[in-house]
Amino acid sequence: MSSTCLSIQAVSKKFENHTALNQINLQIESGTVFGLLGPNGAGKTTLIRCITQIIKPDSGQIYFQGHPLAPEDSYQVGYMPEERGLYKKMKVGEQLLYLAQLKNMSKSLATESINQLLERFEMQTWLNKRVEELSKGMQQKVQFIATIINKPPLLILDEPFTGLDPINAKVIQDEIENLRQQGCTIIFSTHRMEQVEEICSQIALINKGECILNGEVKAIRKQYKQNQFEVHFTGQLPSDLNSPFTCLTAEAGYLRIALQANQTSSDLLHWLLQYPIQIDQFAEMLPSIGEIFIQQVNHAQLHN
Repeated sequence: MSSTCLSIQAVSKKFENHTALNQINLQIESGTVFGLLGPNGAGKTTLIRCITQIIKPDSGQIYFQGHPLAPEDSYQVGYMPEERGLYKKMKVGEQLLYLAQLKNMSKSLATESINQLLERFEMQTWLNKRVEELSKGMQQKVQFIATIINKPPLLILDEPFTGLDPINAKVIQDEIENLRQQGCTIIFSTHRMEQVEEICSQIALINKGECILNGEVKAIRKQYKQNQFEVHFTGQLPSDLNSPFTCLTAEAGYLRIALQANQTSSDLLHWLLQYPIQIDQFAEMLPSIGEIFIQQVNHAQLHN
């Protein structure tokens, strides 16, 4: 049974005349990957800074593992910002040791963890390389290792795949899933919606300081479905097809059909089976998180 890792209750933050956050309420369960989404300037970074205690909210409360967020909790939160924060002249091993000790790790424990992680990420040969000698992708892997080095129960990853090739992106993605299975809670902020669907079980969409969408990815996609189905088939339909449904696309071996409110998928299937075709695939088309993101942000702009 899951428990709440982070509870954000009515959190607001203003900067002069700009409201960065307005009454944000979120529940983030332990052992989940939570997508924090929003256009540029929406308030995501401000919320992350409140969680990491870089700044304090003007009102509201953040609870971490059941208690009000306290200064000592900073050791329990790993934060990987979008902008790299590495010292270019330092060697990789020295860099990781320094950052680990800032997280209150002893030298011996930090050294052990560094060696294990460098081996896992196949980076042992980079131990004595200066950061400036590394490619952007390798620097990103070093920063990821620095973020998880003390095994914090809460990770905040802001665009963690920036600069990574597909192979190394898969390595990081697999490690995120491995950490989640171990009980780590991950807040994942990105503009790449396809990664959200692959990685996240829950999301929140923030726009102009307000949370305009919040819930499970699967439930949200079903909520915004448009009763559209795609059919892949073998055979040929008559050229003068008289369909009682709205046919959006009709190609050789493929149909995309929209149902009206009084029509069901069973009606569609029954109608198709009267023809001498073999149905190879019949599936409801759900909108992507990217499509829902654009729709909801545009809708919010129209009503402001």
